[in-house]
Amino acid sequence: MIFRRCQLIILLVLVVVIGESRLSIADTKLSQFPNSLLSNPDFFPLAVWLQDPPNAIQYKALGINLYVGLWLGPTKAQLALLKAADMPVVSRMNETGLSDPNNDLIVGWMLQDEPDNVQGELKSGKSSPPISPNIVKEEYLHMRQIDPSRPVLLNLGQGVAWDQWHGRGPRTNHPEDYPKYVQSGDIISFDIYPVTHPDPAVGGKIEFVARGVDRLVKWTQGKKPIWSLVATSRVGNADISPTPDQVRSQVWLSIIHGATGIVYFVHQFRPNFVEASLLGDSEMSAAITKINSRISGLASLLKSYSLVGLVNVQPLVPTTVSGVTALVKRDECHLYIFAGNRSRFSGIYGFELETIIKDGQVMVMDESRAIEMRQRYFEDHFDPYEVHLYRLDHSSKDC
Repeated sequence: MIFRRCQLIILLVLVVVIGESRLSIADTKLSQFPNSLLSNPDFFPLAVWLQDPPNAIQYKALGINLYVGLWLGPTKAQLALLKAADMPVVSRMNETGLSDPNNDLIVGWMLQDEPDNVQGELKSGKSSPPISPNIVKEEYLHMRQIDPSRPVLLNLGQGVAWDQWHGRGPRTNHPEDYPKYVQSGDIISFDIYPVTHPDPAVGGKIEFVARGVDRLVKWTQGKKPIWSLVATSRVGNADISPTPDQVRSQVWLSIIHGATGIVYFVHQFRPNFVEASLLGDSEMSAAITKINSRISGLASLLKSYSLVGLVNVQPLVPTTVSGVTALVKRDECHLYIFAGNRSRFSGIYGFELETIIKDGQVMVMDESRAIEMRQRYFEDHFDPYEVHLYRLDHSSKDC
């Protein structure tokens, strides 16, 4: 099945675009923080959330390159341990963090977690409302005034992706709050854990991860880095735990939809509390190591500008369900198509390239297989939420 061809003038424009030198997203979105590691175009954040510093060396072995959050910190002891492990951190701002000799490891500050959710229970028995966007903005501006050299991270809750999240109390079903919240941060992240989610409206539906990233990109007008939290544990579900494939899908769907940082949530709360559950799970640890290795190897590519409109993806059988989406990048030798199915339905999808490229094999990275491409077109099968990473040669150079 061959899709409708674009007009020649469009093809010529795309050929010119693909030949331009790459610019980094990091060059523009965090350019006001030139000395922060987070603005480095070769650094793709692969973090863990609120973990104990003595485990930093073990996390580094898995390809983790950043800590986000320190329990009741930062303290001098925490910073010393992270210094010994050469592990950078994004933390809350306090006097120790501002003055400690090891504070060069602090590459960013973070606001209070999930201000968009209810903030506890009042004496009346009712839940206190979320913190208003105006108050969050005041704290953000205060932090920027104290230290303008480091970016500030704002992490939001699952209401980013799910309007019906009751944890927002009186602000449930008020997504209009979020364009106001995202003004208060230089980096915006969010968390929703669909694999283990207890509500059937979300449980098992990984598309909520992609939806949340899409919405943050829209609400920030694509002008701020977006990070996605991905759970590797059963979190609070004693009966269900994510598989390595489900974690991989969430990570890559996040990236395909616009995330430029991944934060792994590794706490387990049921049936018993385990802070560093990832380190005790050899199968998941091996999977995370492989995922991180692939992403780190493509870091500068993933943080470069995307080639929008270069690949047309369509299902062979027409459907009303949102299915496979693709992120397209290039380097001097290769064209990369990172494609993921955000649907719980399987299907065969066709990829038509709207640019001049030789026929040949499309390598499917991490899968030890290749697909034949003819007349700039190839097809592949996608299981529910499955991700495929394609690499095509586009240069005659000796690569």
